[in-house]
Amino acid sequence: MDKYKNKLIKFYKSHRRLPSYSEMMSLFNYHSKNSVFRLVQKLIADGFIIKDSSGHLIPRHLFGQVKVLGQVEAGFPSPSEEELSDTMSIDEYLIANKEATFMLKVSGDSMKDAGIMPGDIVLVQRNITPHDGDIVIAEVDNNWTIKYFRQKGNQVSLEPANNKFKTIRPSDSLNIAAVVTGVVRKY
Repeated sequence: MDKYKNKLIKFYKSHRRLPSYSEMMSLFNYHSKNSVFRLVQKLIADGFIIKDSSGHLIPRHLFGQVKVLGQVEAGFPSPSEEELSDTMSIDEYLIANKEATFMLKVSGDSMKDAGIMPGDIVLVQRNITPHDGDIVIAEVDNNWTIKYFRQKGNQVSLEPANNKFKTIRPSDSLNIAAVVTGVVRKY
């Protein structure tokens, strides 16, 4: 089973998606989609992949789990021992609802004081009602942005996390598309 998983991981890294059944036929040298179907059922039963609500295959534990070795002090240095406290899957840690979650690459620095820098990837979830102070992806007056959601009574505004930018108050339309649930930065 590991050889199939390794080929799927390689395909995913290259294409940023899982292969279709036809592509799996070629990838695994199968001669029928029925063989692919049986393999997919085994991979689903193993928890390696799942099907979303529309039937598309999506990774579940594609990259496995990572060891959690305790914690590190971000203030003054303190003695610490390395000990295995748990393991976790990165996707399980970052994503609560896979079907409603997607990623966006950030451009611009209007959210730098919130720790969101140009080039970062934000994880966002649809179908969440924003609360005052949440960071949201919004379409305001036909333009898209990422900002703090601010609400006082019936008044809504979008506030940057950089004093070089002004607070946005919609003049025509406002659509909150998603709430930011995480930020990924690669060094």
